[in-house]
Amino acid sequence: MKTKQAGIVEIFTDGACKGNPGVGGWGALLQYNGQRRELFGGEKHTTNNRMELLAVIRALEALTKPCEVRLHTDSLYVQKGISEWIHAWKKRNWRTADKKPVKNDDLWKELDLLAQRHRIEWLWVRGHAGHEGNEQADVLANRGVQSVLSNSSVEMVRVQSIDTNSTSAGE
Repeated sequence: MKTKQAGIVEIFTDGACKGNPGVGGWGALLQYNGQRRELFGGEKHTTNNRMELLAVIRALEALTKPCEVRLHTDSLYVQKGISEWIHAWKKRNWRTADKKPVKNDDLWKELDLLAQRHRIEWLWVRGHAGHEGNEQADVLANRGVQSVLSNSSVEMVRVQSIDTNSTSAGE
């Protein structure tokens, strides 16, 4: 799979949970100028929405400098949350319209800070519909689940930075 436009980091993220709540995993695929990084991890007791958010957070943390990003997620919770709902949540001091605390506000706050560092286009893709990047992120998220199941002390398995300073895959 090739990046559609030079200079843009393509990110595909997904979360998975065996039981909800239950053992969960997150996965992210990052592509930039021919470079490709796969990230995944998991937690023993979590929810699918937390894993969807963590996938995005860990992917953005892997960027070495402010970037232009095209982020693909199959989670409307993430896509609408960061694009639409978060503005009202912040105005209401992290409360929903019916005055209840926003779920996962710890992760939303972290994502909000990370997102401010980059120019991000938030794209929703239908899950399990043959979208190559999304399918690969799904495999990584499930690898995160398996890593937790096989080693109960593991919280985050593998993270590599993507070097956005280089201009080609060979650098």
